[in-house]
Amino acid sequence: MLKFDTRNKKPKLYNLLIQALFVGVILFLLIHGGAEQYAVPISVLIAVYLLAALIQLVAAWFKQLQYNPYSYNTIYYMGFALFLLSVLIMQIYLTVQLIRLPLEYRLESVLHILLGSAKNYILLSAPFLLCFSAALCVSNISLIRHEGKRLVNVLGIILSFLLVGGVLFLFFFDRYASGSREEVMVHDLFANLFAAVYLYFECMLIGAIVADSIAARYEPEPDKDFLIILGCGIRKDGTPSPLLRGRIDRALDFAAKQKAQTGRDLIFVTSGGRGPDEPISESASMKRYLLEQGVPEERIVEEDRSTDTMENMKFSKEKIWAINPEGKVAFATTNYHVFRGGLCARRVKMRALGMGADTRWYFWPNAAVREFVGLLTAHRLKQALIFGGMLVFYVSLTLWAYQI
Repeated sequence: MLKFDTRNKKPKLYNLLIQALFVGVILFLLIHGGAEQYAVPISVLIAVYLLAALIQLVAAWFKQLQYNPYSYNTIYYMGFALFLLSVLIMQIYLTVQLIRLPLEYRLESVLHILLGSAKNYILLSAPFLLCFSAALCVSNISLIRHEGKRLVNVLGIILSFLLVGGVLFLFFFDRYASGSREEVMVHDLFANLFAAVYLYFECMLIGAIVADSIAARYEPEPDKDFLIILGCGIRKDGTPSPLLRGRIDRALDFAAKQKAQTGRDLIFVTSGGRGPDEPISESASMKRYLLEQGVPEERIVEEDRSTDTMENMKFSKEKIWAINPEGKVAFATTNYHVFRGGLCARRVKMRALGMGADTRWYFWPNAAVREFVGLLTAHRLKQALIFGGMLVFYVSLTLWAYQI
């Protein structure tokens, strides 16, 4: 079983950039050699590099989970691995065709199929994308019916229309290309670049779904000193809402299992302030519930100032460090919220592993979409560098392909 938080060193992928530059130089020399006999070696070289990069990304993903599972790097590594896998599949197909049909597939085919690999993959996966978008819409409609019309609750619907619109645009735009060689080149450049950006977003979305799912299903080791229960809404009579009660019960279940396996008690940290329409703080409501379940008062610490997840972690950390700064920490929340909770804990420099309480199915897709949007907005510089790299790559490769 994969263990979280067992590494102290963050995985690095600088070697991928060095390898890419090395392979790029070799490709440049071979392509400008102009010899048609280099077609198969060039295709094999690209496929080998893609496979090596894919293996390194998957390895880095596992190491990232062991270092910090609540990081957007887990989404990046998974997303890029999926992106490279899609390109690799097309490249292997091309290599086989070059060997089988050397008169039909030539050196020019290597570059053109590499350029169009993202576009071809999207068109081939269009049925899956349409089904996924429909399911995302259904889940969001159910979410809106139960939770009300808020912007955060319609993100899935917005994304569904963007996914379908992107596929339709690419399908119809790519059917029409006429004019001079330069005009066709510009058309192909735009279509291939659009497809690459679209596929990048698609893979990152899948990466967010995978990261959310893994974080929610993980069970921390039974060696904890503190267990933070993240608050949410309470009822008008001051009792926990069903969602909050699920989080408390999940914490109680973990504490009971730890006691049975190790004989070790832990301290519950009830974290949540008082909202404008709440009779008491969420922390006080949770404490009352824990006392009713037989938890001794000395094993409950109240944190009643927080108004969001970041403050939950920040103020809970202050309470914990005042007692034992070396204590091992876990937190309990709803399954779709575990990744977000862990992300906030790391941002306040607290190492805490999460556990998820079950909830209704329609919360999951929208939670993954929120993490996907958070990834894009939280790392704008990184996104700009990625898109800039894509632009340079596709412009350079397109110029090469149309000069052969």
